Amino acid sequence: MTEPSARPDAHRAIEAVWRIESARLIAGLVRLVRDIGLAEELAQDALVAALEQWPGSGVPDNPGAWLMATAKHRAIDLLRRRERLARKIDVLGHELETAGHGAPADVEAVVDGDIEDDLLRLVFTACHPVLSTEARVALTLRLLGGLKTEEIARAFLVPESTVAQRIVRAKKTLAEARVPFEVPAGPELADRLSSVLEVIYLVFNEGYAATAGDDLMRPALCAEALRLGRVLAGLMPKEPEVHGLVALLEIQSSRSAARTGPEGEPVLLLDQDRSRWDLLLIRRGFAALERAAVLGGPPGPYALQAAIAASHARARTPEETDWRSIAGLYEQLAARAPSPVVELNRAVALAMAYGPATGLELVDTLTSEPSLAGYHLLPTVRGDLLARLGRYEEAGQEFTRAAALTRNARERTLLEQRVADCEHRRSGTAPAG
Repeated sequence: MTEPSARPDAHRAIEAVWRIESARLIAGLVRLVRDIGLAEELAQDALVAALEQWPGSGVPDNPGAWLMATAKHRAIDLLRRRERLARKIDVLGHELETAGHGAPADVEAVVDGDIEDDLLRLVFTACHPVLSTEARVALTLRLLGGLKTEEIARAFLVPESTVAQRIVRAKKTLAEARVPFEVPAGPELADRLSSVLEVIYLVFNEGYAATAGDDLMRPALCAEALRLGRVLAGLMPKEPEVHGLVALLEIQSSRSAARTGPEGEPVLLLDQDRSRWDLLLIRRGFAALERAAVLGGPPGPYALQAAIAASHARARTPEETDWRSIAGLYEQLAARAPSPVVELNRAVALAMAYGPATGLELVDTLTSEPSLAGYHLLPTVRGDLLARLGRYEEAGQEFTRAAALTRNARERTLLEQRVADCEHRRSGTAPAG
């Protein structure tokens, strides 16, 4: 009889195995049944079987293969009941029965083929442009990250029912559009790959600078995006922009510990304790950036952003930052992937390299940009530049507007402090406390 303490230990082990193996499991099943929704159901059935059996029998030596064998036995039973693919199923069923549950390694050799190819196909399917951005993010975290619906909902601060509906609709859309389970080739690859990279980047950004809620960061999302990026780099080692994205995420992640103070308050880049930056992640980021460069061709948007992050990482102190080089990189980025947000960041770099008046001149050209109308960082940057020029009344107005626009409580508190600071400077009084 299983000891009571063994049950929670087994459940924790199963949860860890699921996070690691679920994407591979679902990917292999999709190749067999050609339906993402059905593949996920079969994978969940295998998980339930593990929850029922492992607390008593113990975790198998090869838990991923055990789950795969269990799920594929159930897939074959289901397909037989539906009387589909009879000849293929009979052959496959005979091979599985010969291998048996006791020889999971043989089962993988018989049925799986190249599981890494299946995993790459699943990545491109989950991130297919036929889906909305929100659906791609939710489906990717569900299928490739192994996150539960409630975990995704909690991470993005939306109702669980909303995430569940997105996932259901996404599966239905893929089925109705008859999206092939394959890696695109030729000219289509670049467009489809950009969709995959965008999803991973969006997940990371939501974790790195949460758009809403009480916390500045959600580390679990950053970690998941970085894991997905590393997996993709392993699957597509000859794609420079994949390495560029990984480099960016590695270097950005290196600052995580220094980005918040003791009470969770934001700490701006120039005020961070750089001794708290993770040197291992920085080195990994530099290595990924070098791999992207070695593969040749002009740097893409993610590689350029990684180069900007690397410039910050090389500076031992804020004063050593090569802002002119960063401004030049932003100019390249604006030419490669023009957007008002890139221009806003370029304005910050220009202000640091050539003075706040130079930066403000560019920022003022962006104030009528419709896409930035609700973007709190536009008045934040403008307020900062006005304050540096001694125009405290105008700066305070900009910080007030930014505080009203942000949905993140930590950022709002910081902006309200900036408003108070401007008022004190304008009146010539010292701030309280």
